[in-house]
Amino acid sequence: MSAVYAGLEAGGSKFICAVGRSPDRISAETSFPTGVPAETLGRAIAFFAEQRKYLPLAAIGIGSFGPLDLRPNSPTYGYITSTPKPGWAQTDLVGALQRTLDLPVAFDTDVNTAALGEHRWGAAQEVDDFIYLTVGTGIGGGGMVEGRLLHGLLHPEMGHIHVPHDLSADPYRGCCPHHGDCLEGLASGPALAGRWGRSPGALPPDHPAWELEAHYLGLALVNYIYTLSPQRIVLGGGVMAQAQLFPLIRQKVQALLNGYLQATEILAEIDQYIVPPDLGRRAGVLGAIALAERLASDG
Repeated sequence: MSAVYAGLEAGGSKFICAVGRSPDRISAETSFPTGVPAETLGRAIAFFAEQRKYLPLAAIGIGSFGPLDLRPNSPTYGYITSTPKPGWAQTDLVGALQRTLDLPVAFDTDVNTAALGEHRWGAAQEVDDFIYLTVGTGIGGGGMVEGRLLHGLLHPEMGHIHVPHDLSADPYRGCCPHHGDCLEGLASGPALAGRWGRSPGALPPDHPAWELEAHYLGLALVNYIYTLSPQRIVLGGGVMAQAQLFPLIRQKVQALLNGYLQATEILAEIDQYIVPPDLGRRAGVLGAIALAERLASDG
């Protein structure tokens, strides 16, 4: 039997576990709320241990909320580090699975793994330089440059860039506990709820919230475009389920760039340049499977 890969999307609100080889070849899948670390990791380990009785698992890929320690030579490699999520700071995610299951483990941010999933099977299959941004409970970004996931000192934190904030036009101070009015503090789901007093899903399509949301996201995307020059931008997450946001954001990006970048993709084909994910909410766990596949292939 061909090798099968395990994927774990470790989210701040939910863990998703799956084993398989591709989106249409998933052998088993489960999900459960993110509780305390010992209980939550125990459920994930039990699921993979049960699947291993019947399937030849070759490796495990983990895409996790962070911040994370991704430095292989660090004593805390594989840890969730300074997260504000209660009880999860300094949690050894990789070690817990590796010690119990004795399988190779690949580890990255949840947004980087989602980006990898979209590159392997989704909206970024044709490009090797792109950004995946998720806009939901928080805002996070993953990137790929020349076919390699973007890392560096630690990992990208695209949701915490600072964008212009005119307090006379938008007096909302922001909800980020670390930075106040960074991008996440101004444009995440909780920011929308805090500013307007209703959850994003309860705001009608013609509400002024969406014009302001597109303004902040457009500012952010222009900064990413200037800095990383991506061949495509994929926008996912619960807030982006509002279909009216895509044309608004595309218009904002073109207006802010003001013709400076003479690229057909931006000037005439922006509908194919700023796009929703093909894998939807499955991008994270499928990306974790792709991460395990890469590890097994490289190993």
